[in-house]
Amino acid sequence: MFIIFFLALQNLYANGPEITCIELGFDFRGEYNRSFLYELDFAAQGSIELNDLYTFRGGVSLGATGGSFGIKAFTRAEAGPVFKLLHFSLAYIYNGLPAYGAHTHTLLPLVSVQGRWAGISAGPSFRFTRYFGGKPLFETVLSLWGYVNFVSNDNLVIGMSLANYNDFYIGNMGSYSLGVNSFIRINDHWSINNDIVLLQSGSIGLTASFYGIAYRGGFRYTW
Repeated sequence: MFIIFFLALQNLYANGPEITCIELGFDFRGEYNRSFLYELDFAAQGSIELNDLYTFRGGVSLGATGGSFGIKAFTRAEAGPVFKLLHFSLAYIYNGLPAYGAHTHTLLPLVSVQGRWAGISAGPSFRFTRYFGGKPLFETVLSLWGYVNFVSNDNLVIGMSLANYNDFYIGNMGSYSLGVNSFIRINDHWSINNDIVLLQSGSIGLTASFYGIAYRGGFRYTW
């Protein structure tokens, strides 16, 4: 994967960078779960696409987890589509709960196949977690994400997804979510997204039980 990134950047340098798309977005997310009872946060994120092939994304999310302040952030570099389907990406994700002295740093390389009607992403996440200034705990988790679209056109996408990670969070194999997702394009610049997600908890394989439910909604501005 690192070789692919190197070759992609060399190609970008040789051809000269051209900005082909810029996007800014804001989301509100509300969640009810069995551990913290509720989570509420607001997220801002943006992306820039170069030469219709290379995308750099980043975002930050601030909110309340139970009665504690939480912060999440990510940055991601992606090359693709290659052969019109393959995408290669490398992400860094941070999760922090200062009141608990909890800080998690994750590196996530991914290989994705993304089509109009279905797609899947997979990769090993390398996660370091530290509580109250203690020694960091290292874990390797297989991260998976898949989706199927029932409606897919330029103005409307409706589908379902199953995953144990997202841009702001990495879960264990048993901590996965099942979501109904929609994307509505209003005009050439504005669009709206809505997700309703059922959350599962677990640690080994797909052995899990109901954990909570979440809603995420927001808008995107593209130019």
